[in-house]
Order: sequence, then C-alpha cells, then structure tokens
Amino acid sequence: MFDCLQSMLDEPWKPVSRPSLIAWLVSYLAFLAYVVSAHGGFLFIDTANLIVHEGGHNLFGWFGPTLGLWGGTLLQWLVPFLLAAYFFTERQLTAFVFCGFFFFENWLYTATYMADARAQILPLVTTGDPDFVEHDFHAIFSHLGLLNYDTTIALVVRGLGWCGMLAMIAWFVYEASEKKDVAVQRPDFSALTRLPIPKKAPGQLPLFAISEKPGRDAAALKKAPTAPNRQ
Repeated sequence: MFDCLQSMLDEPWKPVSRPSLIAWLVSYLAFLAYVVSAHGGFLFIDTANLIVHEGGHNLFGWFGPTLGLWGGTLLQWLVPFLLAAYFFTERQLTAFVFCGFFFFENWLYTATYMADARAQILPLVTTGDPDFVEHDFHAIFSHLGLLNYDTTIALVVRGLGWCGMLAMIAWFVYEASEKKDVAVQRPDFSALTRLPIPKKAPGQLPLFAISEKPGRDAAALKKAPTAPNRQ
C-alpha cells in the first residue's frame, strides 16, 4: 500500500496554464472578500452545504440517534473531503484545490452553527417533523458539557477554516507556478569510439586525412600515392 502511495506522490500534477492560474486566483480572492463582507452570515454556497447537511442526518440516522445527530456535519465535511481525495489520486490540481478549499469553507458554516448553540437565533431546517426539530450543537454541546464554550469553539473552528482556505490558495499558486527542470537528452556517441577502424589496402588513399594544423589536409591528399590501375 505504501509503495502505491509513494508512486502516486511521485507522479506529477497535471499542468495548469498561467491564464487558468490567474483566473482561479482572482475567483478565490473575490470569494474571500465576499466572505469578509458577510461578517459571518449565511453565504450563497451554504445553501448547498445545508442540503448536504440535512441529507447527512437522514443517512447516518440509520445507525442510531447519536450518529444521526452528528451525521449532518459529518456528511457536510465528508463530501468535499472525499472529492478532494479522488482528484488527488487523479493528479487534477485545480479540482483538488477547489474541493479542498470548500472543505475548509464548510468549517465557517459549522462555526456559525456552533456559535448559535445557546442563543438559538438561527432558523432551523429539518426534513422530518418540524415539531421535533432540535439545534444540533445545542444538543451536542449539552451532552458533552461544553455548551458554555460554544462561541470559543466556534472561533477556533472558524480560524482553522480560514487558515485552511488560505493555505490551499498559497499551495495552489506555488504548485501551479513551479517550473520543473527537464533534463535534456543528448545522444550518446561513446559507442562510436568502439567501432573497428578499417585497414587501408596497399596503395589506397586514406579514408580520412587528419591534420593537427589547419590548411594542410589538401596538401597531404595531393602527396598521397595513388592506387595503380588494375586491368
């Protein structure tokens, strides 16, 4: 298994053109500016996160109420993570960074939900009976005895999300703009030195006229004996 992983790591990423790199970089920076302007509020991408989150409750709910409670956040994080892992194996740099970036963006969504555990101001969405809807992190933190630390935990998770998004962008720029040194393959003439040199027959002109001084080759050829005519 380790050999397979090592061979995968040795395989280079598929190249990214400079215009594509610039376009992606501008898009990521524009999105981060949009996140800052939202001041921790609901983002447009969080609509998709919400759908996956609710689907996680239904999926993991088959394995019991505890996993069903945690399942929303688990699936919400698992989807971009597993997609990033797939594109990592395919060495698709832009797709891997995109999924990794939004994996960490999900942490911002989760942090907003965590910070609301005591206040419970956010509107709640459920796919089941609305009379039995509950706040995920109010229930989770209450069970863990961490309810009074909801905003502190949320601050840490939000900070890690920001660090992850910035790290993915920085690594993407580094990896996409890195120039690999390609070794130039030169022909090997060493085998020619081992070729047998044909012997000169008596009276035959030499095959090669070699002189250490330039300009003497023609004179040497004129003085060379000519082969007798054979009838």
